Amino acid sequence: MANKSTLYICPTPIGNLDDITIRVLNILKEVDLIAAEDTRHTIKLLNHFNIKKPLTSYHEHNKKEKGRVLIDKLLNGENIALVSDAGMPGISDPGEDLIRQAIENDINVVGLPGATASILALVVSGLPTDKFVFEGFLSSKKKERKESLTELKREKRTIILYESPHRLKALLKDIVEVLGDREIAVVRELTKKYEEVFRGTVSEAIKKINKEGVRGEFVVVIKGAENDQIKDEEKELWLDISIKEHIILYINKGFSKKEAIKKVSVERGIPKREVYKEAIEIQV
Repeated sequence: MANKSTLYICPTPIGNLDDITIRVLNILKEVDLIAAEDTRHTIKLLNHFNIKKPLTSYHEHNKKEKGRVLIDKLLNGENIALVSDAGMPGISDPGEDLIRQAIENDINVVGLPGATASILALVVSGLPTDKFVFEGFLSSKKKERKESLTELKREKRTIILYESPHRLKALLKDIVEVLGDREIAVVRELTKKYEEVFRGTVSEAIKKINKEGVRGEFVVVIKGAENDQIKDEEKELWLDISIKEHIILYINKGFSKKEAIKKVSVERGIPKREVYKEAIEIQV
């Protein structure tokens, strides 16, 4: 049976303060304690709505020690609201750790609906919304960032990324290098005064940024790979290898020798008998 106390996951506005829900406001007024990513930021929100409740910090640099403190408070019967600087706690922030700890300790966890930049950006992007993948912030290091993009090269679903203003240009350059000049939406300052959605290709986005500069916080939405793009990439894999190596490539992936011969024949556009000659010496 779950502990009688509750950890409430309370999304806060990502810009426009009117986007907070009545239910979130009521919970913030009722809990014993509010755990905030940045208390200086959250106190402004609380003051705006005239909410007077104890506030404590819970962020990336103190999540281990403070997490234990908060769990102890929950186990002792206190109700706590978890908020991030903006949007849904637990998405690209340390709230994920506290939520997991609460569940492990059989503490009731209640999530409230509210603002989430990633979903809002996806909806206004004009790109397919039926299937998508959220990758959050990629590494600030170029090599690791390009490795992550390479892993996404064959991803057919729409891709959603977060990025800070000082790294946006580098991210877009890496996207066009690794993924190609795909359709993209660059969404900035959602729900704020200078909200803007750019829709076009990656190269067009780079030209716009070079001309106008970079300001605000960004969500980058990228169209997934088309089937012909994936086929071209698969072709690239065997362009520089022999027929025999091509057969072994598929055998190592779990295909039978017969299946591998058929696939190699189709991909290279050559007769099966020609592929079979190269496969005779392969032991499986």
